[in-house]
Amino acid sequence: MSTPTLHASVTLDRLTFTWPDGTTALDSVSGSFGSGRTGLVGRNGAGKSTLLRLMAGELSPTTGTLTATGEVAYLPQQLTLDVDRRVSELLGIAEALDAVRAISAGDVDQARFDAVGDDWDIEARAEMSLAEAGLAPEFLDRRVGELSGGEAVLVAIAGIRLRRAPITLLDEPTNNLDRDARAKLAAMIRSWKGTLIVVSHDLSLLELMDDTAELYAQMLNVFGGPYSEWRAWLDAEQEAARQAEVTAKQEFRREKRQRIEAEVKLAHRARTAKKAEVEKRVPKIIAHGRKMAAEVSAGKLRTEVGAKEDAARTALDEAGRRLRSEASMKIELPDPQVSRSRRIAMIGDGERSWIIQGPDRVALIGRNGAGKTTLLERLVSAAGVHDSAQMPKIGRDDGSTADGAESLLNTERPAPVATALTDRIGYLPQRVDGLDENRSVFENIADAAPQVPEKELRNRLARFLIRGATAERPVAALSGGERFRVALAKLLLSDPAPHLVVLDEPTNNLDIDTVDQLVEALRAYRGAVLVVSHDDAFLARLDLDLTLEIEADGALTAR
Repeated sequence: MSTPTLHASVTLDRLTFTWPDGTTALDSVSGSFGSGRTGLVGRNGAGKSTLLRLMAGELSPTTGTLTATGEVAYLPQQLTLDVDRRVSELLGIAEALDAVRAISAGDVDQARFDAVGDDWDIEARAEMSLAEAGLAPEFLDRRVGELSGGEAVLVAIAGIRLRRAPITLLDEPTNNLDRDARAKLAAMIRSWKGTLIVVSHDLSLLELMDDTAELYAQMLNVFGGPYSEWRAWLDAEQEAARQAEVTAKQEFRREKRQRIEAEVKLAHRARTAKKAEVEKRVPKIIAHGRKMAAEVSAGKLRTEVGAKEDAARTALDEAGRRLRSEASMKIELPDPQVSRSRRIAMIGDGERSWIIQGPDRVALIGRNGAGKTTLLERLVSAAGVHDSAQMPKIGRDDGSTADGAESLLNTERPAPVATALTDRIGYLPQRVDGLDENRSVFENIADAAPQVPEKELRNRLARFLIRGATAERPVAALSGGERFRVALAKLLLSDPAPHLVVLDEPTNNLDIDTVDQLVEALRAYRGAVLVVSHDDAFLARLDLDLTLEIEADGALTAR
């Protein structure tokens, strides 16, 4: 493994954290994060977000210690924002900014000067930070509710840079960002000063890191290099482990076979000696001497071959421990019985239209606020997937609702239209709603497939890693990754199977390995797929038939 960046900024010593219900999230984890930029990766449920919250001081260790060399700034995965606050408050500079402006207007109150301190250039620095995030200076006085979710994330990150905290933690910062915003964030990351620890599944972002840390099997291992180099090292290490296991198995079988052969020889000698003694072919004293010598020789041989077999077994166990035997989703989707010529849906902008038919793979892209999520919700609503009581609020393209911002339905630009040509559409929204929080996982899934026998349905659920006690837990008790798997299972295991699967930013809540499995499932699906995503790497793997981009004026363009 390559040497990571030196000079530890955060150190963990046998860190353990247990939730109030007794669930252990982290168990005696030790390790350190160096200065510079580190990407923290690991499967959903490994404890990455919990570890960030511990480092940020939001949670306290159950046992063990965590030490940081300076102040820690933290951007959580889900921002909880007061929509009536000003952006300057989100940046953390409102008091100093108001004081500078009041003094400039003639206020000589000492409290104003105390509020400013040494930050007389705070407005200029704030505007510079906003500019780095691609936001105009007038954003300082806007309400948070006027921002999109992506803009709020960029403002929050700009505020962290403004604070100049020596250690910064970002949890999935690209989830609500469109392509332009991701590019702006990437530019900010490249010039980041101090220690930066980022939890992300975004491969492009992880390539900007100096080091890659993996939280796996309650161990924290740090590799000196970006994700692609770490992945290449891990793949090579696992291949070497597989070869070592094959060699160890062969050696163990050989030693076991030789032990058995030795036992057969010893048994044959013992029978021969016994026969000779019975037949009195040699004097009794000589026979006894031979017997004693044979027993000593047999004991020595058994010790030697036994030791070799034990050594071979130990080598095999060690080789096996090097191999990762992780459970992974094996998604086998039902056949929706869609012919290649079957028309599924129509999408247009008033001037042109495109037909989704058969097993088409279609991506819908565009900047946040362009209307992608709104278009999806109109499509599934028209198909009767949601009735009026079940339909969520019209959403922004970044997962936020239109509350506090101009509704996409009230803009004057021509809105793209979508028409469902089937009533069998399965929809997985960004917010992973549509689950009954108080009912069990199995009950939620069974609602979507009432005709499937319970045993068969449980077998299908097991392929989504939903088995045993997990299937009986209420949805409200699930983690984000578990909720996504349940929602995905409910969508893909519904009976009858949907003709069209509609996914809105499906990779936001998934670890990298689960994204791989989702790609394989969607590529094998015999129905149509319509997906909204800003994740170019994910879209490139779906073998798309059509990519439609919603422009700022509402026009659709095929790419």
